[in-house]
Amino acid sequence: MHPKKYSWYKIADTIGELPFGENDLLQLEVGGKNVCISKTVTGIRACAAKCPHAGGIIAEGFLDKNGNIVCPVHRYVFNLDNGLEATGEGYYLIIYPVEQRENGIFLGIEESGLFSWLK
Repeated sequence: MHPKKYSWYKIADTIGELPFGENDLLQLEVGGKNVCISKTVTGIRACAAKCPHAGGIIAEGFLDKNGNIVCPVHRYVFNLDNGLEATGEGYYLIIYPVEQRENGIFLGIEESGLFSWLK
């Protein structure tokens, strides 16, 4: 298995610069993809903008007391560390890596293509 390669995109200089809603979520376009950014007690997390179950806009949902993200449509609960749906129905939410660096906050989008691992 080959390690994943990412293209990194700066999304802000600081956390305070990100326009989170009252639910500590926001949707951004990053690297041509719509992404949901969340502010949790453990830091900034990022995932796909739409729920894999029925396409609900994840940024319109909420974070539960355990730091999971909850879809606003059917209340599907996803772990922001691994993307797994909590009830075990087999749905998986794409998770994007986020890094807080000295020069800002960066989000990684996996490079695609048959031979992207050769780069």
